Amino acid sequence: MFKVEASTLKEYLNWDLSRKPCLVFMDELIRQTAPDLKRWFYKGSAASEPGMRMKLIGYGSFVYSVKSGKTVKWPIIGLALQKNYISVYLSVTKNNEPILNDYRDQIGALRYGGNNFSFSESDQLDVPALTRLFKDIARTAQMDRNNALVYNRSSRDDRI
Repeated sequence: MFKVEASTLKEYLNWDLSRKPCLVFMDELIRQTAPDLKRWFYKGSAASEPGMRMKLIGYGSFVYSVKSGKTVKWPIIGLALQKNYISVYLSVTKNNEPILNDYRDQIGALRYGGNNFSFSESDQLDVPALTRLFKDIARTAQMDRNNALVYNRSSRDDRI
């Protein structure tokens, strides 16, 4: 399993120097287009705790509950180094659908998941479309926080 060995935001940004320009590009774009979503470093959850084990850069946050009753702080937007890609995870829905659905054919990513996308080079991406997406995420999260933020879109129980 691919694992980033970093314990701070600075270490994370410098962990893979060959991909640092792409990571910094996306970091700057997110911070410029969604400045109200405060940047933070997600260190990954401990093996005995709920949540994702991977480390990533978070933008904004919300808390969701798991079946055990424990809570997890999770980013509204997450930016993660993967083995072969840089992935962007989105925790926002709009009209009960992943917000990414409205932008999927526009942003130019190499891979898509339910509410995430991955790329290997920043020049693959359409910056105006990403700008619209990140602004929409920030606006939707602010306007409809109780209904728009989800960890797992397949389960309504994960809504805050």
